[in-house]
Amino acid sequence: MQPGTRRPNVVMILTDDHASHAIGAYGSVVNTTPRIDALAAGGAVLENCFATNALCSPSRASILTGTYSHVNGVTTLVTPIDASQPTFVSLLREAGYRTAIVGKWHMGEGPGHDPENFDYWDVLIDQGEYHNPRLLSRDGLRRVDGYATEVITDLALSWLDGLDGDAPWCVLIYHKAPHRPWEPDEAHADLYRDPIPVPDTFEDDLCGRSSSAKRAAMRVAEHLSKEDLKDDPPAGLSDEQEALWKYQRYMQDYLRCVASVDDNVGRVADHLRQRGDFDDTVFMYTSDQGFFLGDHGWFDKRFMYEESIRMPFVISYPRAIPAGSRLDSIVTNVDIAQTILDAAGVSSHPRMQGSSFWGQLTAAEPSRRAGFYYRYWEHDDVFHKAPAHYGYRTERHKLIFYYNDGLGLPGTGPFTYSPEWELFDLESDPHELTNLADDPAYAAVRQELERAMWLEQERLGDRPHPTQCRPATLPSAAGD
Repeated sequence: MQPGTRRPNVVMILTDDHASHAIGAYGSVVNTTPRIDALAAGGAVLENCFATNALCSPSRASILTGTYSHVNGVTTLVTPIDASQPTFVSLLREAGYRTAIVGKWHMGEGPGHDPENFDYWDVLIDQGEYHNPRLLSRDGLRRVDGYATEVITDLALSWLDGLDGDAPWCVLIYHKAPHRPWEPDEAHADLYRDPIPVPDTFEDDLCGRSSSAKRAAMRVAEHLSKEDLKDDPPAGLSDEQEALWKYQRYMQDYLRCVASVDDNVGRVADHLRQRGDFDDTVFMYTSDQGFFLGDHGWFDKRFMYEESIRMPFVISYPRAIPAGSRLDSIVTNVDIAQTILDAAGVSSHPRMQGSSFWGQLTAAEPSRRAGFYYRYWEHDDVFHKAPAHYGYRTERHKLIFYYNDGLGLPGTGPFTYSPEWELFDLESDPHELTNLADDPAYAAVRQELERAMWLEQERLGDRPHPTQCRPATLPSAAGD
């Protein structure tokens, strides 16, 4: 921010499980999102924004604190946040911003875990309900009539309209949608009656992947429940026909929930324009991670595969971000806190581990990141059986290590699977169908990626899993 200029307001709309490939601005072939697309057209689209732990609570903690899971303490769905730690919100508030959060929190409840450093907070209980949601505030617990996406937007705009004075403000509008079990509102209940295109990899049998991937319980054909689908498949269908029927039912309700979100993004944008605040507001739309939309035959997230880790992120600030911008450098959810602070002209906390990409958005500064470190901590969780792993992704390659020792969530083991590696060439194999970890032609690539992964893990202060160890002598970089 230039000295003497007005400090921008901040709006972040965060959804849960909204895959970037279900947004028009990212080339969706399954739905339209005109209001999110309009926001993107007036600002910037981040082509390569990634979650460093593709799970709801951990990603939300990283966005808020600007730190990795092992630093902020929210490694899984059952590890609550210490809400007193520094966040971009606490620093904005210290700098004179009015602050609010409405909607999904999902990082624990009760003393020490409820939202802190917000002038106003009104949050869903745990995952929250789509219809007539329960909300917790300083005044206690209550139930609010209506559809959650509408209710959350109403409350956020009501808080905004109640502000007096010229001090800048920051409001976090955090939706439940489009999280499972995908319950649309009445206004969108009849959308998507025509067949929805099936992903090219829908029938992927995972033969080119590790056994770690194959044991995950996330198959559309096998693991979606009647609660998810709202009905039983018609009688007499073949296995292939039943799988396709389940995909259509899943996607219909998922996309209907997205449609409501899109409408409410428009409501917020329209309201800001009516107030005369739009041009003075850093307005972001994002999701806590990606989601499998039948890709590889899956739903859900967790894995370090592209559909899971890739976050949509569009940002508008007419006073500084050129309309129609597209940023293709690698950024992560850990970078968001420092970027917001940079936009507001507020110094970040030394504990924060990301890098602001504000300069790239406003001044075309070059990217400084060769790759990023990822870690998913839950191991063979009760519902999805996704194994814990860490890895490293560059612009072209991705290395994943499943340590498979049986340690993870309480009550989920022991397991005796062997450690496994996966390596993908994203240029020649963008759908990640062929594991090249043991391909001699990629031996040098794997060596360099292992070196980069271990070095980045060490730099960030993370440690290898207890039964593993970082090599005492790291392999030399290519060309050393």
